[in-house]
Amino acid sequence: MGVRRGPIEDRIDRGLDRVALVSSWVWLALIGTIGACVVLRYVFGITRVELEEAQWHLHAVGFLAGIVGCAVRDRHVRVDVLRDRMRPRTRDWVDFYGGLLLLAPLLALVLWSALPFVAESFATGERSVSPGGLGHRWLLKAALPLAGLGLALATAGGLLRIGRRLFGRAGSASDPGDAKHPGNASAPASPPAPGDAAAPDGDRDRAS
Repeated sequence: MGVRRGPIEDRIDRGLDRVALVSSWVWLALIGTIGACVVLRYVFGITRVELEEAQWHLHAVGFLAGIVGCAVRDRHVRVDVLRDRMRPRTRDWVDFYGGLLLLAPLLALVLWSALPFVAESFATGERSVSPGGLGHRWLLKAALPLAGLGLALATAGGLLRIGRRLFGRAGSASDPGDAKHPGNASAPASPPAPGDAAAPDGDRDRAS
């Protein structure tokens, strides 16, 4: 009986995928904001500080959401010159211990330090120091712990998935989630060479 992919990983992936899809519209809003700034400044001679600040606000949110989306789809950059030389099971061990011993403590540190950072900004009513700048600066800062939480969930789902492959029964079927993570999928069997095909009955009779 093969190792089944747990429903927990499925729910995590689906939820984070939806969040990443919605967050991708931030880039369209950023393009519109930049275009509005250019038109106002060079056509009408108007400079709006709030629009200029909104650009880096949107860029920060889009970047943090992109980190989570890449983690869910296993698209982060790797040292391919080393990884390509590893067997699939060795790659799983590297990913497992890397996520458990390196990424998880880093995310815990991010969450531990970011939450007071946001709370202080909210309590003091922090806003831009520039005249006409944006207020509610805590909303922007809240993107940091939210991204950390999303990345922590993606890491937990990945560790569960890799753990099922590493600690499942020997000879079990491959994880159905590998279709979503091409780097973990086993290579398809190559088709037989033309000469290996079975000869027709007439050819076998002539050979005999």
